[in-house]
Amino acid sequence: MKTSPMRREFSFNGVKLPDPNPAMSVEDVRGVLAMQYPEIATAVVTGPEPVGDTMKYTFERAIGSKG
Repeated sequence: MKTSPMRREFSFNGVKLPDPNPAMSVEDVRGVLAMQYPEIATAVVTGPEPVGDTMKYTFERAIGSKG
């Protein structure tokens, strides 16, 4: 039997995002991706959800009101 680490996949708003560094924690990845997608900084992370040989994480917008 052979074991191998599962790949990570991130998505936000229906867009698949690459894993910048598999050694990073999910919170570190959030910080990196938030530079390009600022809404990720306050998004809720759901997952991981196993899909084949991939662990899928989804950033979902935080819903709230201003003020």
